[in-house]
Amino acid sequence: VQLQASGGGLVQPGGSLRLSCAASGPVARMTWYRQLPGKEREAVAVVPRGGNTQYADFVKGRFTISRDNAKNTVYLNLKDLKPEDTGVYSCSAISNWKTYWGQGTQVTVSS
Repeated sequence: VQLQASGGGLVQPGGSLRLSCAASGPVARMTWYRQLPGKEREAVAVVPRGGNTQYADFVKGRFTISRDNAKNTVYLNLKDLKPEDTGVYSCSAISNWKTYWGQGTQVTVSS
């Protein structure tokens, strides 16, 4: 399974972005991660193929994860972005009990 993340960019504080991560085939659980400068990678949100989504505490209602199974794609809507959200956002997916990782997309929040 190959994963391709996109949608990152430069945005002003308070702005919004929509990230996408497309898988090359059907997958089960999909997770968005981020790695802030100088920090360890951390999970942001997870969505199973069917079921409830889960979010990290720091999301605080600003991010929304969703998926389109017909397109094998997971989305992460980011709103009210802050400079401390700057980092590389990447996704992972589980298929046949294996975890696959995609390359990240850079999100930069700056005025």
